[in-house]
Amino acid sequence: MFLIVAKYLIPKGYRGMAVFPFVLVKYDFDKTNGVFVNHEKIHLRQQLELLILPFFVWYFLEYLIRFIQYKNGALAYRNISFEREAYAKETDMNYLKNRSFFQFLHYIKSDKL
Repeated sequence: MFLIVAKYLIPKGYRGMAVFPFVLVKYDFDKTNGVFVNHEKIHLRQQLELLILPFFVWYFLEYLIRFIQYKNGALAYRNISFEREAYAKETDMNYLKNRSFFQFLHYIKSDKL
């Protein structure tokens, strides 16, 4: 994993993004934010499981489905299964050591967050 400060590559309203093998952050101080970095590491693991490109296709398609479902961009984003897993487990610093493959599938249910 490579942590890179890339202020102008991060979309407005977001602080970072994982694109294997990089974690791009908007602000230098986020490089030392353990919870934030752990969240992005969970996304790196998800990307590896789906062989990177299919992860982004799935992510985009699930966002579209959630947007149609909730008619709200922020709510759609928070309910993508990949994000649900990452937000639910970001404070567990040992999560990736014990995480089973394809764990994000447990978060695909449509309960609104």
